[in-house]
Amino acid sequence: MKYRKLHWWDVDPEEAIRIQNGLKKYISLEASFKEIKRIAGADATYHNGMTIAGVVVLEYPSLKIIESKCSVFPLTFPYIPGLLSFREGPALLNTFEKVENEPDLIMFDGQGISHPRRMGIATHLGILMNKPSIGCAKSILIGNYISPGEKRGEYVFLKDGEDTLGVILRTKEGASPLFISPGNKIDILASIEMVLKCTGGYRLPEPLRQAHLFVKQLKRYVE
Repeated sequence: MKYRKLHWWDVDPEEAIRIQNGLKKYISLEASFKEIKRIAGADATYHNGMTIAGVVVLEYPSLKIIESKCSVFPLTFPYIPGLLSFREGPALLNTFEKVENEPDLIMFDGQGISHPRRMGIATHLGILMNKPSIGCAKSILIGNYISPGEKRGEYVFLKDGEDTLGVILRTKEGASPLFISPGNKIDILASIEMVLKCTGGYRLPEPLRQAHLFVKQLKRYVE
């Protein structure tokens, strides 16, 4: 897979924020896909000063794994809320470059537009790869909400002032909800639909669940 090189990654936090603001003009929140045959899940973890990134591609709708790729990069950017893409982005993009079965949709462990500058990792990398993308986060970064109902599929909208950024979606009865927001080239309702279609007996949608298991396994082999 190829991606657009729209900026440098070796920057300080102030420049990272300027880059995020500059990328906002590329955001599209209209569903731009007609048929989905493959969905990727992207996740990263850290160990001994390294970023371990994993991408797992699944067939859709069978959700059968057809490809898994990984990269291990030195961890150079500090943890700063709102700048996750500068911490994990280089390793994830390197991993996507190795992917042979190009996905039609990508799910990220992180935020989409539910971000102070509307530029979570799903939006940022979705723009660079010019792909429909969804942010699936386990915690809130910005906005106000009330908890959704307890049944699978129930949701409430996540608001920041007058802006609707996404939803808090119950993907499994009895489990904590997920914070779902469109990344790029998809709208809120299509994001909900695809997350639910990819979620079975677990809280996480299957592409992300498999990516999480993959990087967790890889962590054992990184010294």
